[in-house]
Amino acid sequence: MDWSWSEHAVCVIDDTGAALERLTVRHTAAGLRKLVTALHQHQVAGVAIERGDGPVVAALLEAGLTVFLIVPQHVTALRSRYTTTRNKDDRFDAYLLADVLRTDRRRLTPLTVDTDATVGLRMLIRTRADLIKARVAAHNQLRAHLQLAHPGTVGLFCELDGKISLAFLTRFPTPRHARWLSEKRLAAWLKAAHYTRPTTRTPGQLFDHLTQAPAGHPDGPATDAAQVITLELVALLTNLRERIAVIEAHIETALAAHADAAVFTSLPRSGTVRAATMLAEIGDARGRYPTDDALAAAAGISPSTRASGRAHYVAFRRGCNHRLRQAIVDFADASRAAHPWAQDVYARARGRGHNHAHAVRVLARAWLRIIWRCWHNHTPYNPDHHAAAVNARSRRTQSPTTAPSPTAPPPRHPTATSTGVAC
Repeated sequence: MDWSWSEHAVCVIDDTGAALERLTVRHTAAGLRKLVTALHQHQVAGVAIERGDGPVVAALLEAGLTVFLIVPQHVTALRSRYTTTRNKDDRFDAYLLADVLRTDRRRLTPLTVDTDATVGLRMLIRTRADLIKARVAAHNQLRAHLQLAHPGTVGLFCELDGKISLAFLTRFPTPRHARWLSEKRLAAWLKAAHYTRPTTRTPGQLFDHLTQAPAGHPDGPATDAAQVITLELVALLTNLRERIAVIEAHIETALAAHADAAVFTSLPRSGTVRAATMLAEIGDARGRYPTDDALAAAAGISPSTRASGRAHYVAFRRGCNHRLRQAIVDFADASRAAHPWAQDVYARARGRGHNHAHAVRVLARAWLRIIWRCWHNHTPYNPDHHAAAVNARSRRTQSPTTAPSPTAPPPRHPTATSTGVAC
């Protein structure tokens, strides 16, 4: 099947690769029923498709059909197997998918789907990420606007989109409004607004920041327009912060009700959002990642080795689940502050000459061995068991009876000796 938002191109082939039927079905309830009926009539052994979710896949799985996912990047590369032009054609792609499933089925794994609880949690997590991107964009727009219209407010508080900063901009949206302030009046306003950092930046320092800044737009139509823009952007940022807080409350509820919550919340410095993000992106279909190497490759944490002739080098893995990589790397970086073992793995990676990003990925790869084992066994992370395993491994490596010979080959990966049994 060549999937689309409006209609789907379908090609059914036999064991020899000959096309038995070609059809196009609409992306409607009736069209999906027609599709399932046609596939059952031909008694198909499997369906290859480029997308692993959505109503089409749900209809195929509900009908008892075995679905195989072939990602679009593979389809693009496979077109040269059939034609030199590599032109995109829906009907041709449908045949290509079916024929690849016929010839390479042993290389493909049937699609496994997550439970509804995981799907719902993933939707919440990704919506939160989209809202944060919108908040960052609105923040940057407001900052660029204020640098011209009201420069004194840029850098006045720690965060431009923080609660106190938005309250100040609502009350004093232009330099014309801010001229009413004196140090005494500013101190009174900050007290009424429950300003919580008077010891780090006193009202006098904040007042000096305002008065020493450039003037901004002079009074007149430009200032009136700037006031409208400031208030609207402040309202947008305020609303986005409120929506994000609502989504996070739903995430906390959904995570607490999930069967795998204890596995991820037991990790150090995982919190609520980090734990929910890792759980949502890894999922709960254990067959999808049969080994920790498979999970590391999907997350883009393990390096990609390239060898041709005398050339041999290790490169950064770019083809991966980027959301999963971001979640794992973010957790690994945060874990350094709460776990001595994590800090030690990171420090030794830096000692080998890796930069910060590379060292964090080394630590993330070490954590993935532990996370995969806990996730696969449905067991929460136990720091005591982990510490005992690391100590036992350290004693074995330091024992003279088990010391490696001078001619022993090096470990397969820099992190291979830095982890132990996690659970």
